[in-house]
Amino acid sequence: MAGTGVFADIIEGDVYKYYAEGEWRKSSSGKSVPIINPTTRKPQYKVQACTQEEVNKVMEAAKVAQKAWARTPLWKRADLLHRAAALLKEHKEPIAECLVKEIAKPAKDAVSEVVRSGDLISYTAEEGVRILGEGKLLVSDSFPGNERNKYCLTSKIPLGLVLAIPPFNYPVNLAVSKIGPALIAGNALVLKPPTQGAVAALHMIHCFHLAGFPKGLISCVTGKGSEIGDFLTMHPGVNCISFTGGDTGIAISKKAGMIPLQMELGGKDACIVLEDADLNLVAANIVKGGFSYSGQRCTAVKVVLVIESVADAVVEKVKSKIAKLTVGPPEDDCDITPVITESSANFIEGLIVDAKEKGATFCQEYRREGNLIWPLLLDHVRPDMRIAWEEPFGPVLPVIRISSVEEGIHHCNASNFGLQGCVFTRDINKAIMISDAMETGTVQINSAPARGPDHFPFQGLKDSGIGSQGITNSINMMTKIKSTVINLPSPSYTMG
Repeated sequence: MAGTGVFADIIEGDVYKYYAEGEWRKSSSGKSVPIINPTTRKPQYKVQACTQEEVNKVMEAAKVAQKAWARTPLWKRADLLHRAAALLKEHKEPIAECLVKEIAKPAKDAVSEVVRSGDLISYTAEEGVRILGEGKLLVSDSFPGNERNKYCLTSKIPLGLVLAIPPFNYPVNLAVSKIGPALIAGNALVLKPPTQGAVAALHMIHCFHLAGFPKGLISCVTGKGSEIGDFLTMHPGVNCISFTGGDTGIAISKKAGMIPLQMELGGKDACIVLEDADLNLVAANIVKGGFSYSGQRCTAVKVVLVIESVADAVVEKVKSKIAKLTVGPPEDDCDITPVITESSANFIEGLIVDAKEKGATFCQEYRREGNLIWPLLLDHVRPDMRIAWEEPFGPVLPVIRISSVEEGIHHCNASNFGLQGCVFTRDINKAIMISDAMETGTVQINSAPARGPDHFPFQGLKDSGIGSQGITNSINMMTKIKSTVINLPSPSYTMG
C-alpha cells in the first residue's frame, strides 16, 4: 500500500512530507494541501505546503550538490539511474495505487505508466553514456585563410539546476522524462509535481532516494502554485525549466528570463480521413486516440476532419466502438473514468452545451454524474462552435465533414495549437504531402497521435510548446557546449 513498507518514511500522520537534502521533511508552514479523489470527490491525501524560504534552502543545497555531481563519472551516474529504474519497477503497485486514487487513471494503465517510466530511466542512462561520452575535435585549417595551428575540443557540460514541472495526467512518466536526462547530464534537479499526482511523484522520488543519489542533488517540493509557483520559476538559482501543462507555460516563458526552456503546452490534434482510408483502422484509432484515459492526453485526437463521401461510414463505425467502452471507476479498469476535477467537467460540459445550441448532432445521449462524463461523439460540427477549436481534455470528440483535403489542412493550420496530427490514407504520396503541409510538431500516418516511444522526438509548434523532448533531445537541451582551444606555436599536419 501507498505510504507503507519502504515508503513509510515519506508520510507522518496523514500528511506526506517533501524531499530536501536527502531527507523527508515537514514544512515549517504547518499547512497542508488536500488532494481530491476525482472519483469520490472527497479528500484522499494531503501534502506539505512548502514555504518560499524552504524553496531557497532547496536551491542552495542543489547548487552545492551539483558541483560534486558534475565531477562524478558518467558510468557512476548511469549506475545510480539503473538502480532507481529497478526500484521503480519493483514498487510499481503502491505507486500505481496513488495514480488510481489521485488522477483516476485505470488500474492497468497506472501500472503501465510506472513500468514505462522505469524503462525510460534505463534507456536514458544508456543514451547519456553514449552521447555525453563523445567530444568533438575541430582543426583551424578547414576555414579559409587559416593554417592548422589551432585545435578546438568541444564537449557537453551541465547547465546547473533544472526545474521540472510535470502535468497531472502523467505525473510519474513525464516527471522521469525530465529527471533522467537532467541527472545523467550532470545537473541537479528540483521537482514541483502537480497537486493531483503529487503523492505518486513523492513515491517515485523515494525510489531515487533509495538508489543512493547524493544528498541535495534531487529535491521535491509540494505546495500551492499561488505561493511558490512564480517563486520557483523566477528563482535566480534555476538554470533550465522543463514544463508540461497548459496556458501556465506561456506565463512562465514570459517571466523566466534568459534560461533554456522546454515546454509542451497541449494541442488540438486533428485526424484527417481521406476517402481511400481503411475505415476499420480509422475507427479503431479514433476511439483509441480520442477516448484513452477519458481524452485527458495532450496527444488525444481532438477533432476528426473526414471527407464527406466516407463520413457516414466512419461515424457509424466509431459509434459502434464507443458503445463497447466501459464507464466507471478506475479501480474497475474501466475505459472511461472520471475527469480530474469538477471544474474540468464543467468546462467540458460548457463546450458540449455550446455545440448543442449551435446544432451539432449528438451520436450518444449526453450523460454526466459528478466528474464522470460518458463518451460522446459530436457529428456535423461547424467552425463556429467552440469544440471545433478548444481543447476539451475530456471524452468528447467533434467530427467536421470536409469537402477536400485542402479544407482539412486549412482547419488544422488555423488552430493556435500545433502539437500532433494524423492522416489516414492508403496513398503514401498523399500522406507525405499532407504531413508536409500540416503545421504540427509530429504527423502520424495511419495511426492516432502518440507521445512515444519515449526516445522519439516530441515537440509542438505555435502555442503547443518550445523546444523538443524525447530522451536524446532532452539530454542535449539540458547541456551546453564547452570549447577548449589549443594554440600551437607553428602549424602541424598529420602526414599519414
